[in-house]
Amino acid sequence: MNRRTTLKNILVASGTLFTLPAWAQNWEASDLEKLPSVFAVADQKILASVADTIIPAGNSIGALSVGVDKFLEKLIANCYEKEVQDNVAKQLAILDEKAKCAFGNSFTACDQVQRQTLLTNLSLSPDKNEKDFFDLMKSETIRGFNTSREVMLNYLNYKIVPGHYYGCVDVNA
Repeated sequence: MNRRTTLKNILVASGTLFTLPAWAQNWEASDLEKLPSVFAVADQKILASVADTIIPAGNSIGALSVGVDKFLEKLIANCYEKEVQDNVAKQLAILDEKAKCAFGNSFTACDQVQRQTLLTNLSLSPDKNEKDFFDLMKSETIRGFNTSREVMLNYLNYKIVPGHYYGCVDVNA
């Protein structure tokens, strides 16, 4: 066995393990604009409205101001199986139809209270697909919001290197 090759492989593997989770941390909305979307334009607008309903802007920043809608598009397209992608697309269309039946407007044209009502109905639905859709949208919207650069640096006081190194410190031994 060649020790140099083994050590090189271990070093490459450990370096990969340290950088692997970095793709989801400290991201910016401009990072996501370069990739094409698998969602139709109408579905993108509904997805943005869902994210805005879950974390509205209010007096501070909201999901749309940090680009969570684009994050959700890329995450669902690249990190979830085809069945989940199909369910999300199907549920977005169903959500829009339910909004038209209940309020006479598309989901994107409904106000905040109407959208909250529709999403709450999904969360309480006996249909597994609807409930799974709501749970996925809620959890990933919160994750996308909390891991955005603006929220991490300005609101969560995230520091890239925890703590501080004090070099010359007297130690009482």
